[in-house]
Amino acid sequence: MPQRRSHASPAVGHDAHVGIHSDQAGLPGEHPGRARNPIIKVRDLAWLEFEKPDLRGAERFAHAFGFATAAKTPGELHLRGTERAAPCVIIRAGARSRFVGLTFHAADVADLLRLADATERTVRPLPESIGGLGVELVDPNGLPVRVVADTRELDELPVQPALTHNFGGELHRVNRTQRPPRVPAQVQRLGHVVLQSTRYRRTLGWYLEHFGLIVSDFLYYDGQRHRGPTMSFIRCDRGSEPTDHHTLAMTLGPANRYVHSAYQVADLDAIAAGGEYLRDEGYRRSWGIGRHIQGSQIFDYWRDPDGFLVEHFSDGDMFDASLAPGWAPMTASGLAQWGPPATKDFLGIAPGKESVAEFRSMIHSLREENEWDLERLRGLMKVAAT
Repeated sequence: MPQRRSHASPAVGHDAHVGIHSDQAGLPGEHPGRARNPIIKVRDLAWLEFEKPDLRGAERFAHAFGFATAAKTPGELHLRGTERAAPCVIIRAGARSRFVGLTFHAADVADLLRLADATERTVRPLPESIGGLGVELVDPNGLPVRVVADTRELDELPVQPALTHNFGGELHRVNRTQRPPRVPAQVQRLGHVVLQSTRYRRTLGWYLEHFGLIVSDFLYYDGQRHRGPTMSFIRCDRGSEPTDHHTLAMTLGPANRYVHSAYQVADLDAIAAGGEYLRDEGYRRSWGIGRHIQGSQIFDYWRDPDGFLVEHFSDGDMFDASLAPGWAPMTASGLAQWGPPATKDFLGIAPGKESVAEFRSMIHSLREENEWDLERLRGLMKVAAT
């Protein structure tokens, strides 16, 4: 059985920066955060797919952000980290910029066959550039989701070393200075992707039931816990083997869309010096540097030339399958333990085409049959103010 967190009701004046990850457990009857009998249990997030009209511009930003190019043709760009793995981002030429879908790694081909049989899909060979086999599904929001096995792994690249630190009287560096170079923060691997859904509960259930994912933390709108969670941080179930606090995060909102994706780098200095490099190259920081609460990652968020939000992170939490979900109210101040306040750009409320599109989605979605209603809208507006 999963270990239970102790339950404590938030006190009046509760400090959002103290112990919020684990100070509340689920109440009787609340969402358990996992499926009883999932079809398969995926091992990890494999890659994300995008379409963009300017592959050259996409590659320039990718190199400044810290990716390496694994392969490219006039119509396709494969980006990778340093770890031995398949490319972690695939960008294809398209008339407009859009997020296309996500891909998970299955444990083996037998799991692919099981998934295909349960969903009445077909296991198909992947393109030669990737290798292996895959099953293509569509989630409740219409987003393509692929599960793959036996893909071709790229050789490991030389890694950007983490710095050696002195901790008070604990000395690890003597007669040597600390001079982190102002270079791109070298991406090691894809960590997670965050999606927004108008059918949050249904979509969450679909991912848990199909892929055996389990929830690390639930967030809920203040005063609306009785209506259930509105965000979940979801990890892979590898049993006793630790895995990232979240590989997928999902939040309720007025539109079905990509929110951001995150990529691991060596340490805080890589993030900071890499951020200086990105700024010098003319790119726009959205929020950071700080340390999250859910997941504990040190983070830094940037906008690519097409407006997609991408995150560097390091020092994230690793959980095995024994922990049950934590619960916390969703607040803007509760997104980080330290760092600058969450920006309007990160929250999606800065004046611009993204906020205008989100506002239009709010109005349109209120007329549709989904989980987004006036009470949820009031709850979301309260998030940005607390």
